[in-house]
Amino acid sequence: MKAVMCEVPEHLLAWRKKTDGDQWDEMWEGVLHMPPMPSRGHQELEGALESWLRQHWARPLGNKVYHNVNLVRAGGWPSDYRGPDLLLLTPGRFYTDKDVYFEGAPDCVVEIESPYDESRDKMEWYARLGVPDMWIIDRDSKQPELYSLVEGAYQPRAPDPQGWLTSALGMQFRCRTPGRLEIRMSTAPDTTLEELPN
Repeated sequence: MKAVMCEVPEHLLAWRKKTDGDQWDEMWEGVLHMPPMPSRGHQELEGALESWLRQHWARPLGNKVYHNVNLVRAGGWPSDYRGPDLLLLTPGRFYTDKDVYFEGAPDCVVEIESPYDESRDKMEWYARLGVPDMWIIDRDSKQPELYSLVEGAYQPRAPDPQGWLTSALGMQFRCRTPGRLEIRMSTAPDTTLEELPN
């Protein structure tokens, strides 16, 4: 259920802050979006994916992975920001890190899609920001979708004959068994293959 409030009562904002319910809030061009806290399944997949990326992609290559961050366009803080589940950075984009928020396009944003969330509603905003790679992974089925930014819009990546989707950053994904996400580094497929969540 979606609701629109002309004015959010101060006591509601205070209660959300006190209970940490506001940590997933987003501001869309001055309009406050208050999604519910992510489910256990959402958090398990997000955590497992973040851990795998840190171990196999970030640390070995000098890259960075962050979760639940504020992402803004230049000059957009605090009136226009989104909160991807994961944000991936190579060294050439470390400059976007402003501590409280990231200003400008990271290399990739990841959205764990849960029922009734706004993952797909964010795609146009991420494209306008210039994020080259976007992943959407279904919370329940674990089916991945990978998108590349082409002429200002996201185009889906096609799987190879074995069903692997390859990210521009060198990770490969597929889902042969519902509820299990296979992931590996394309440069070392025999040593890094894993199923998530584990």
